[in-house]
Amino acid sequence: MIRENKVKKILEDGGTVVGSFVKANDPAVVEILGKAGFDFFVADNEHVAMNKNDMVNLIRSGELADIVPIIRVRENRDVEILQALDSGAFGIQVPNIDTKKDAVQLADNAKYAPAGKRGFSPSVRAAAFGMMDKQEYVKKANENTLVVGHCESVTSMNNLDDILEEDIDVMFIGPMDLSQSLGIIGQGDHPKLKESIDKIIDKVTSAGKVVGMVASDAEGAQKLIDKGVRYVMISSDLGMLASTATKNLKQLKNQ
Repeated sequence: MIRENKVKKILEDGGTVVGSFVKANDPAVVEILGKAGFDFFVADNEHVAMNKNDMVNLIRSGELADIVPIIRVRENRDVEILQALDSGAFGIQVPNIDTKKDAVQLADNAKYAPAGKRGFSPSVRAAAFGMMDKQEYVKKANENTLVVGHCESVTSMNNLDDILEEDIDVMFIGPMDLSQSLGIIGQGDHPKLKESIDKIIDKVTSAGKVVGMVASDAEGAQKLIDKGVRYVMISSDLGMLASTATKNLKQLKNQ
């Protein structure tokens, strides 16, 4: 059931939140992240094979572990966003927000009237299967749904001023896709990419919006925070597993 989104509240109050991508379908992963103290998780429904039942179970696990569930949808399409939010997610991350038209569509898909055009069914899980007052549900949903758009191309970067006029809470920088768009695919330390990221951060913060980005570890996350990124993600569940496993094994074999 929809309730106050503590992540959105912290961001509105000027604070910083820390999360991680979840790529595994096991709800225990979400429980672990919640018990570890992460503020939110983003179930990656774009890059991994995740069905809708898996998505709902991850959301349920997040509610139990007091970690805010966000869904990274496959595309900026009404039914994708609708199903994620109706299932009880507290927000959505949407790829490829390249133009003002994309931003308008995203805001419309994420919010009920009069703020948007989200399809309304008061019997969904997010509305306690119809046991919430309809007007109260609509009000709470619009107030607490976190809308995150991805800036991950040169086109998006060039259209940021127009995009930022729309009802989007966070612009999330996708550095790898951006590197591809810049013609330097996978070169995370390339000056051209670093300059572009700094430019995006400056534009978004100047517009009074929040910047999001992912780092591979805590050191990288702190560097992002120092730059003004407040919606910070550290790796993913599988990324952390891979890095810890590799580090431990290398340490053991090199003794």
